[in-house]
Amino acid sequence: MRVALTEALTRSGHAVVAVSNGEDGLKALENAEADLIISDVRMPKMNGLELLRRVRKKSADTPFVLITAYGSVDDAVEAMKHGATDYLLKPFSADTLDDLIHRVFENGEPLPRVEVQKPSTVKAKVKKTRQIVTENEKMQQVLDIAKRVAPSKSTVLVHGESGVGKELIARFIHEHSDRRDKPFVAVNCAAVPETLLESELFGHEKGSFTGAFARKLGRFELANHGTILLDEITEMNTPLQAKLLRVLQENEIDRVGGQEPVPLDIRIIATTNRDIEQAVENGDFREDLYFRLNVIPLNVPSLKERGDDISILVEYFIKKFNAIMGKLVTGVESSAMEALQNRSWRGNVRELENVIERAVLLATGDDITTADLMLGRDMGAKIYEDKAFATGDIAKAGKTVAEMEKKLIENTLGTVSGNRTQAAKLLGVSIRTLRNKLNEYKKNNPA
Repeated sequence: MRVALTEALTRSGHAVVAVSNGEDGLKALENAEADLIISDVRMPKMNGLELLRRVRKKSADTPFVLITAYGSVDDAVEAMKHGATDYLLKPFSADTLDDLIHRVFENGEPLPRVEVQKPSTVKAKVKKTRQIVTENEKMQQVLDIAKRVAPSKSTVLVHGESGVGKELIARFIHEHSDRRDKPFVAVNCAAVPETLLESELFGHEKGSFTGAFARKLGRFELANHGTILLDEITEMNTPLQAKLLRVLQENEIDRVGGQEPVPLDIRIIATTNRDIEQAVENGDFREDLYFRLNVIPLNVPSLKERGDDISILVEYFIKKFNAIMGKLVTGVESSAMEALQNRSWRGNVRELENVIERAVLLATGDDITTADLMLGRDMGAKIYEDKAFATGDIAKAGKTVAEMEKKLIENTLGTVSGNRTQAAKLLGVSIRTLRNKLNEYKKNNPA
């Protein structure tokens, strides 16, 4: 895990010091100041919670992220009580790690990153390392509306499939608003356990529950005078939806255990990859909250609808990963580009970025070849071709597409011993998409 994290962080342009236990970590901190500490919970000599306590005695501000297993959610709760900035649940992907680091440093100075020069075709910029690259008419229309509504305080609801860049749109709105110099705080409602989400959003007072040793400001207060992004809003439970509705109506929050409301001046942007109107109809999402959030609806087109953007996105990602990896890839062979153009891209821009990252890494010549793309091994093809799957009668006549999809997911999870991260990679989808599918199956068949 330590080697994998070091490699992933280094590839993202961060300077890394890696040690094997908490005691060595404290020694390393005596010799150098860290911008961020990432620690496992269970380690030899000193566990992660004890390391967190020791670090907090010397520094209350250094961001500290703890890694814990699914079976140790109590550790995560304990970590947040003792001042952890955030935490990661195993297993997690490099993208999840990168997104978490981006969130951690949204309100302060970012970690050193390799600056990527944008291609001449880039039409809109959000951050040095996060750009919207497009020449597509539909996407340009979305950006035009986003730019026009940016100066207002109106709530925006961004719809779109996983991987289309909904968070980039939210950041684009923030960067073109009068709040651009104020905080932008992103909260993934699907990634935070229900037991923690209220405290994470609204904060808590000292003594409000066992282990609340100090007042903790929630994400809303941290985003005050700026913008808060509620990512995957449809994953929020109903009681918390009611509290969010009050925030929208009254422009104030109540900390857990607080006696008085805290006034706020904040812009709220929410995203969803689900059919939110269907969620309202099913009773999973409050209709009044939906109307409050959907003042400005933005529908981000899928990559399938942006076929004319594939070539410039490929150009952009090649330059990005050249800079990160120190490679000198100059282009893509015509046959490889044709393969990219003909692909369905169920994982959208995120999937394309992952494919180009892999291709740049594997390329031995000036141009990326079809072999470098390894597209034939994606989207579950490797699994589907396996003999174990052939006996599963996945494509048996009389089955619906949904039934075949479910069977493929079940078989994939079986071959990787239930590891969702590995299954998502083999299927060519995001971990979030896989989780949503599994939740859907569980809801439709509770037994």
